Amino acid sequence: MFIIKYRKIFYALSGILTALSVGALFVWGLNLGIDFKGGAIVEVSYLEGRPEISAVKENLDKLSLGSYSLQPAGSDSFILRSRVINDAERPLIQESFSLKGAEKVEVKRFNSIGPVLGKEAAIKSIISILIVIFCIVIFIAFAFRKVSEPVSSWKYGFIAIIALLHDVLVPTGVFAVLGYYYGYEIDTLFVTALLVVLGFSIHDTIVVFDRVRENLNLSRGYREKKSFDKIVGESVSQTFTRSINTSLTTVLALVALYIFGAESTKHFSLALIIGITAGTYSSIFLGSPLLVTFEKWQNRKK
Repeated sequence: MFIIKYRKIFYALSGILTALSVGALFVWGLNLGIDFKGGAIVEVSYLEGRPEISAVKENLDKLSLGSYSLQPAGSDSFILRSRVINDAERPLIQESFSLKGAEKVEVKRFNSIGPVLGKEAAIKSIISILIVIFCIVIFIAFAFRKVSEPVSSWKYGFIAIIALLHDVLVPTGVFAVLGYYYGYEIDTLFVTALLVVLGFSIHDTIVVFDRVRENLNLSRGYREKKSFDKIVGESVSQTFTRSINTSLTTVLALVALYIFGAESTKHFSLALIIGITAGTYSSIFLGSPLLVTFEKWQNRKK
C-alpha cells in the first residue's frame, strides 16, 4: 500500500506538526483557565437583547475586580473572567450585568476556584494523563505478548506511545496558538477531551495492530511467506475504510456540537475534533508504518 511505500513523507508531516506544536508551547505556553490557576468565570444571558459591552464594563469597573476579561458569547450572552469572587460580591456582579435592574438576565454559569485548588487540579490532570498512557502501553504489551517475530510485543507498545504523544501534542499546540491570539483557555474539560482522544486513538491503533497479528499468523501457513511490509500494508488497507468512517461520523457529530452547542462546550468539542483527527492520522499513517521501520532497523543490525 502507498502508505507503507511513502511512509517517510507521512513521518515528515507528523514531525512538522509535532515540532510546530512543541514550538507553540515553548513560545506562547498555555492560557490556563480558572480550573488551574484559580479565579472566577461568570456567564450571563439576556432575555430581552444584549446591551452594549461598554455599558456593562462601566458597572463592573466600579467593583474593583482588578484585571478582568469580558467577552460576548453567542448572540445574547457575556462571559466574565476575573479574580476569585466571594459570596458577598455575587449579587453585585449580577446587578452590574443587569445594569442595576434595567435588563432581565439569567446567570447560566458562576464558578469560583481558589489558587490552591487550581494547582491541585493541574497536578491531578497531568498524573491522570500519564497513568492512562502507562496503562495503555501495559495492555498492548500484554495483548501482543505472543507476537515475537519479526517485531516483539514491547515495540508495539513503544510505537503506541509515539502515536499517543503525537495525538496529545497536536491539539495542545493548537490551543496554545488559539490561547495566544484568541484567548482560548485550558480547563479540566480540555484534559477530559485529551483522555477521550487517547482512548479513541489507541482503539484505532489496536484495530490495525490486531489485523497485523492475524495476517502474520495466516502468513505462517503459506508456502511462500509474505514480507512484513506487505503484511502491514494489507492490514492497513483492510482497516482503512473502517477507521476513516468511524472517525468521520464522530467528527461530524462534534462539528454539530461545536456549531450549535452551548458556549461552555465549544472548546471541549474543538479539542476532540482536532485530537480525533490527529489520532486517526497517527494510527494509519504513523503507527503502522513505524512497525515496518522498526523491522527494517532490526534486519540491518543483524
